[in-house]
Amino acid sequence: MNLDKAINGRRAVREYTRDSVSEQTIRGLIDAAIQAPSAVNQQPWGFTIVRNQSLLDRISHEAKVYMLATTPANGLSEQMMLHLRNPEFQIFYHAPALIIISADGPGPWAVEDCALAAQNLMLAAFAANLGSCWIGFAQKFLGTEAGKSLIRCPSPWIPVAPIIIGHPAAPAAPVPRKEPIIKWVD
Repeated sequence: MNLDKAINGRRAVREYTRDSVSEQTIRGLIDAAIQAPSAVNQQPWGFTIVRNQSLLDRISHEAKVYMLATTPANGLSEQMMLHLRNPEFQIFYHAPALIIISADGPGPWAVEDCALAAQNLMLAAFAANLGSCWIGFAQKFLGTEAGKSLIRCPSPWIPVAPIIIGHPAAPAAPVPRKEPIIKWVD
């Protein structure tokens, strides 16, 4: 796939079919992720894959409870708060797979390196006709001892990018982009 087509076509997908994503496909996405640049070529990433829907439901519930308990007043929009309070809302949108990219320990640029890997993974998913979405609602909870325990995340790892993957139920609509603010310094 043409790089411009992938960059301009990739969207956050929040509606998925029930079709599973094969282990081979997930390994291919991870292979794309690890091609990302990293500071001093440290490649500080680890990957946790969750495909068990009961576990995804449990993580969703516990992450919502955690977010509601720890988010300061006015920390989220009213729409986001309504989602978190809705017992029917599953933060992973019932996607068949969650790939959590974690830093393999603290480092000065480990989080940024994992974010670069996440972008590669999401572009590769789009090129493979899959949808993806970085689930911010899960991030903080997965970094807690309770969250790390649920996903059997090694103690020194720091979960950075929880990304759902699946077959889109429908094409994601284009999202208007704001005009960039550009300042030239000569």
